[in-house]
Amino acid sequence: MKTIVIATKNAGKAREYREMLAPLGITVKTLADFPPIKIDENGQTFEENATIKAKTAAAALNLPVMADDSGLVVDALNGAPGVHSARYAGDHDDQANNAKLLAELATVPDEQRTAHFHTTIVAIKPDGSKLVANGRVDGHILHELTGKNGFGYDPLFYVDELQCAMAELTAAQKNRVSHRGRALREFMQKFNDWWA
Repeated sequence: MKTIVIATKNAGKAREYREMLAPLGITVKTLADFPPIKIDENGQTFEENATIKAKTAAAALNLPVMADDSGLVVDALNGAPGVHSARYAGDHDDQANNAKLLAELATVPDEQRTAHFHTTIVAIKPDGSKLVANGRVDGHILHELTGKNGFGYDPLFYVDELQCAMAELTAAQKNRVSHRGRALREFMQKFNDWWA
């Protein structure tokens, strides 16, 4: 039985990965299935952070590990919150993060509220072989929370190509256009060569 560990405890993220990996018949576990592992995410880029997570967990568990680092990159904020997206206003507090983002952009006009979500996925096997995949989706930051689906900044992120908030999409629609969905499709294209 093939097993891969997703280096997250985020149930929403784990669900998205399970759905994408299901056709390959791979058992997906997360860090929640194991004793705690100390991971010091101190990278300056999405790829550095994802690599730190994957390497640390693969070494501790002796299993293939897939980690991602994702974030919201807002042009008017010089790329912030970026790699600090999850901890922008506190540790993994979506409500506080969204409130801080709205406050930071309070005086920024619509045409300057451009942003994109970015994901870098890094998979590492215990032997050190590495796979890297990236994805992004472009949009704008809304003035108020819109929609009930998704997590994180989804209710504030307006997807240009679909003309609605990310949080208004179903899980299937989100997987088709999201940064993580796009990175995962690139990952899946490279996966068999890496897994073999």
